[in-house]
Amino acid sequence: MALTSRVWGVGKVCLLAGALMATYLLFAAAGMRVALRTREVTIPNVSGQTIAAASTTLSDLGLLLRLEPGQRLHPSIPAGSVMLQEPPPGVSARRQRTIKVWLSAGSRPSRIPALVGQSARSAQLRVQEDRLELMGVAEIRSGRYPSDTVVAQEPPPATESTAVSLLVNRGERAATYVMPDLIGADGTATADTLRAQGFRVTVVGDHPYPNVPPGIVLRQYPQAGFQISPGEPISLEVSR
Repeated sequence: MALTSRVWGVGKVCLLAGALMATYLLFAAAGMRVALRTREVTIPNVSGQTIAAASTTLSDLGLLLRLEPGQRLHPSIPAGSVMLQEPPPGVSARRQRTIKVWLSAGSRPSRIPALVGQSARSAQLRVQEDRLELMGVAEIRSGRYPSDTVVAQEPPPATESTAVSLLVNRGERAATYVMPDLIGADGTATADTLRAQGFRVTVVGDHPYPNVPPGIVLRQYPQAGFQISPGEPISLEVSR
């Protein structure tokens, strides 16, 4: 009987400890949820504000601002003011969240300058100076135009717009050749021929090979069949 009472006593203590632990965990979870909520803020509407004002508005709430490239026309928001933001206003976000903003280019488009014939760098600088949006830069490779030069633009010059796309020539690709099988050829003559074609040739002959005359190509790199362009290195190992 005494043993039974003692067992029941231990059981009650365990049940009480379990209940206390469960209560603690519930309160801890609730406290965690409250703490997380206090770290969240509602994203304000910064549309129409200057970049400085928008930065201050967001900073006061513990949010960060990132200015995205590109400006677009807007019928009512003046140029240089925030036109669009992401995430949108009214959304809950944690502090230190980055808010992306885009600026308005105003209500009137700009006159697109003539960019064809300019270097790619000069054309891009002109686009920035005229506060235009560079929609994209496509590339071609051709020997008909100077390298790194704008060969076309859209829209054409004198067009009223806020954005422009460029087509830039990057120059012709270097000619490529299939590496021939040079094993057994005369190393000196082969090296001279390859150098005349613009290749960088290294000839190595460190080991004698029985029954093979001196100067004969025994190994080559790259191996036969590989694509190679002028200016690339070629290594020849010849008999000594």
